[in-house]
Amino acid sequence: MVSYGSTRLKLFAAMILGLVAISHVAIDLDVISPANALTIELKDVATDRIERQRAAATGALPLPGTPDVAVLQQRLREKGVTLSSPILIRIFKAESELEVWKQKDDGFILFATYPICHWSGTLGPKLRDGDRQAPEGYYTVTRAQARHVGRWPISLDIGYPNILDQSQARTGSDILIHGGCSSVGCFAMTNPVSEEIHQLTIAAIDAGEQRVPVHILPFRMTDTNMAAQSASPWAPFWNNLKEGYDLFERTKRPPLIGACSGRYIFQEARARELPGPIDACGPTIASIREQEQWLNNVPPPSLFTPKPETQTAQSKTSPIPQLQTSLESDAPPPMFSWRLIR
Repeated sequence: MVSYGSTRLKLFAAMILGLVAISHVAIDLDVISPANALTIELKDVATDRIERQRAAATGALPLPGTPDVAVLQQRLREKGVTLSSPILIRIFKAESELEVWKQKDDGFILFATYPICHWSGTLGPKLRDGDRQAPEGYYTVTRAQARHVGRWPISLDIGYPNILDQSQARTGSDILIHGGCSSVGCFAMTNPVSEEIHQLTIAAIDAGEQRVPVHILPFRMTDTNMAAQSASPWAPFWNNLKEGYDLFERTKRPPLIGACSGRYIFQEARARELPGPIDACGPTIASIREQEQWLNNVPPPSLFTPKPETQTAQSKTSPIPQLQTSLESDAPPPMFSWRLIR
């Protein structure tokens, strides 16, 4: 026979163990973070993200490998570039790293590599609004996308979905490079690092770089890494991304980029030529137009249908400005109307 006292003791011990287990889950899932957002954590690329969230939660910042943001001007001088020099941003998800490249002479040099504190999801592109997945592809940031309001007042909207995403019916919005260390589709860099990236981007745009290219890749696309991922269902998509990766690695100039029939098309940039918006061919324009027509024909919700959330309502994204004229006319635009931004 088990005594009443021993039973109470066992129940009390079980409650303590349960609370301890819950506390560990909360840390791993970022429940105690300022964002209070659950994140998707998969074993293939989760370990470093969980450890970095723990570091941020306990105040153990900056993360190892973070450049000294307090001496930005000194670092610029050491590299022989200026604050306002044109920049390129590259993100590697598997390595959890963000690179800033600066234009110097006729090409670009690596200025800084920052550890990404957190990104959500796994390898592969973002497909739909609410999937908590960080995107992959080629994007650009304009002055209007450098945010100064909202929950992350110092952040960069990468411009997802781009033309290719839209042609593939990929939905979502407000994918940012921002501060903090929690994310449901964005790239969280911690506040000091986010502020430095924002400052470098704004300075370059104000000096004449109308669109800052942002290349988001699943991993460093070496032949070895590509071979290791050859069985992935995303291998064909990654092979296409690698074309742009290889062109930049060879020339050290951001390539000019277009989209046609579900693929990115790349063209080598001339010396000091800066990429403009992503161009699109006729089939891509037609694909987006068909989706717009389909969405316009969807009946409105009934009076008894719950009101959709703001983010869901924004999922029907209109084409980016450079595409609007093409959608309003029947004539398909010429492919790759490249522009030199001086």
